[in-house]
Parts: sequence; structure tokens; C-alpha cells
Amino acid sequence: MEDCHASLVKISEDRVLTKTEMMSLLKTYNCYHEGKSFQLRSREEDGELIIEGLLSVSWGLRRPIRLQMQDDNERFQHSSAGIGREDEAKTSSPLQQTSLESNNNESSDASVSEDETPQLMRTRSDASFMGIQRRSRRHSQGEMQRMKKHRFSINGHFYNHKTSIFTPTYGSVTNVRVKSTMTTVQVLRLLLNKFRVENNLEEFVLYMVHESGEKTKLKDTDYPLISRLLHGPCEKIAKMFLMEADLGEEVTYDVAQYIKFEMPMLDSFVEKLKEEEDREISKLARKYSALKSMILQQLEDMAESSQHF
Repeated sequence: MEDCHASLVKISEDRVLTKTEMMSLLKTYNCYHEGKSFQLRSREEDGELIIEGLLSVSWGLRRPIRLQMQDDNERFQHSSAGIGREDEAKTSSPLQQTSLESNNNESSDASVSEDETPQLMRTRSDASFMGIQRRSRRHSQGEMQRMKKHRFSINGHFYNHKTSIFTPTYGSVTNVRVKSTMTTVQVLRLLLNKFRVENNLEEFVLYMVHESGEKTKLKDTDYPLISRLLHGPCEKIAKMFLMEADLGEEVTYDVAQYIKFEMPMLDSFVEKLKEEEDREISKLARKYSALKSMILQQLEDMAESSQHF
């Protein structure tokens, strides 16, 4: 019994696959990504199959998010520094701090792989949201210095504190390194921590969006990496999206079939369905009219027979 249980892989609360089936899915996935960093690795821990690697998640947010405006390293330094260091920090100029920070970040960024480097593409609409006017690309030396003063480093990645509230470009992709045992909640937390997003975790959900238009929400207890394997390796067929919990809506396969039709075609479908509905209503009306007549006739017959007695 224990051997049978050990040969199974849990893919959701109520579904399991055999290790053989899971390894077959993994082989197909890795063949598709052959020679790329998206290939997944597998190992066993206490008889449990563990799969790990990069998971691609597309940004599907409609509202702005808030980025953390203080580096974790800065927080640690401020909490542990003595009075003397705090005085030094006060006397040093912001430009010198930015310069030192930039040099440190250049060396640390070199060790980060290209696939895991946090990147957030900004939508054009955010400029109007923040009330920022477009300027020419040429800036004077004084303007450049002022711009540097307003730049903050979030663990090696610079954001302008004036535009720290923005919406990532819809459909832009980021990658996170996860394990097959990590739930949806854990993957969401990892993703938000990677970009130092300050919004509440409960504001976001993950969806699998299919090419057909079908959209399925991942439960909190689902395993996103397993879900990616089950839907295949091709991002054109199915993508994983990060969306707002209150704006996202599931779309079933039956509904998805009609999404890509033009309005005139959809109107003709509605008209045909209305005609079919009218025919069914007429048929039911005739049927129950006939039954009513039969019942009334039976009641009359019963009334006449009772009068004879």
C-alpha cells in the first residue's frame, strides 16, 4: 500500500498522477525547451518526486501596483548601525550615496542570471496616471543630478520614487524559480517579493489563459509548476497570468468558443437561438393545451356520471 502511494504524484486536492505519467510530461516539456534555461530538473526526496526550474508568468494587471521604496540592505543597515554611522549618513550627500550604491549594484547584478533578473515594463498610460509630462531626451547636467537623487535601488534594481506606482505592461513576462511542491499562494508570494511589490498578496491570483480564450483560475492549493506541465510547454497555447482577484473572471470552454466571433456572427447566433426558443415554447404550449382539454373533458364526464347516481 505504501509503495502504491509513493508512486503517485499529487497534482491538486483531488487529482493524482503516477510518477511514470509525470516523467513523461517532464520529458516532453524538456524536449520542447532543449538547449534553453527553461528545462526542468527532477529528483526524489524521501520517495517524493520533486520537479524544479523556471516558471514563466505574464503580467495581466489592469490597475497600478506599489513598489517598495527602501532596499532590504538599507533596512538592515539602518536598524543595526550605531549613532556614529547614522551621523555619517546624514552628512554624506545623496549623490554620493547613489554613486556608491550604483557601484555595488553593478557588481552584484553580474552574478544574477538573465532569466531571473527582475524586469518590469511600464505601460504608457502610467505617465498620465501619475501626471508626468513628456520631456525631451536631452537633460542638462543639473537635471541629471536631480534625477539621480530621486532614484532608489531595490536590491540592485533602480526605480524612480516618483513613478513607483505603476502598471506593468500587459503580457510582459517574468520568470521565477519554483518547485513542484509550491502552492499558488507560495508562488505568488515569491513573485511579489522578487519585485518588492507592497500590495497585499490576497489582491492577486494566477490564471491559465488558453489560446481559445478559455481562462481557468488556479486554486490556492494548486501547484503552478505542475499545472504548467499539464498544459504543455508551448506558451502560445496556454499562458500563466498574474491578475487582480476582483477583476479576473473564469471563462469556460463552451463560452470561449464564441469569444473570437465578430458581432454580426454572434447576433445571428442569438437570432437562431431565439427562433429555436420560440419553437420550443409553441410546442410546449400546444402540448399543455391538449392536456388541459383532456383534463377538462374528464372532469365533465365525472360530473355527468355523478348526477345519474
